[in-house]
Amino acid sequence: MTLPGPRDGVPFGRRLADAVAEHGPLCVGIDPHRGLLAAWGLADDQAGLERFARGAMAALAGQVALVKPQSAFFERHGSAGVAVLERVLADARDAGTLVLLDVKRGDIGSTMGGYADAYLTDGSPLAADAVTLSPYLGFGSLAPALTAAAGSGRGVFVLARTSNPDGAQVQTAQVQLADRDGRSVAQAMVDAAAAENAGRAPMGHVGVVVGATHEHGLELSGLNGPVLAPGLGAQGGTPADLAVRFAAVTGVVLPSVSRAVLEKGPDQAALRVAVRTWQAELAGATEQAGATQ
Repeated sequence: MTLPGPRDGVPFGRRLADAVAEHGPLCVGIDPHRGLLAAWGLADDQAGLERFARGAMAALAGQVALVKPQSAFFERHGSAGVAVLERVLADARDAGTLVLLDVKRGDIGSTMGGYADAYLTDGSPLAADAVTLSPYLGFGSLAPALTAAAGSGRGVFVLARTSNPDGAQVQTAQVQLADRDGRSVAQAMVDAAAAENAGRAPMGHVGVVVGATHEHGLELSGLNGPVLAPGLGAQGGTPADLAVRFAAVTGVVLPSVSRAVLEKGPDQAALRVAVRTWQAELAGATEQAGATQ
């Protein structure tokens, strides 16, 4: 099955729902950092980067709902690395696999508009199906990206309660606003995303990022959008953790794993086996959690 792209007029929420229905919710990162390049027997240069990233993409295409390249590991190689990223994105488009590009961009005004042009606009070589965004200059600062995503049939995932321990000092702080007091900053981001998604079916194009490594304390039932849940595998999160922490979510939860799959390469068959193992463990944990409720 080849999934329709943004130019087919199908919104991101519909395309993501279809991909999850076919492949399950697992998201696999493509993170070509030094350690994994070495583990694959590759040099830490453009040639090694390309063999790793495009080899991983070839193994994952058609196996998972979406892949998540980490832009930083391409950018550290300069323009040559960005060129490799462009080719990985083209490979994904050709394969019909959705791509969430992990860039965590966040800025204001025309600068945010520039990022939107780069990642969320038809014709850009860096355009992906969705990107991660940082809202900590204020959710309203993301408006150019939200508008571009909606207009081109793409999506965004807004950082809310991230998996890193240091995030708590900002994300769990309480906000005092006239319309509603006592929310955490993270909950305010979730609520703002929910407002963007209101009335969209089967779900909206604004997702949130909520780590799977700790109790998040968020009300997510009204989001009407996807939840990206990073932290499985190397960061310590387990399928059982995720099934419990997101049991109340009625929409799509996308568990994300990277190193625990990528370390099985460069053999593409081994990478696919690792994917199927994670998919089975996640399904089993969800079924068990449902049976005990």
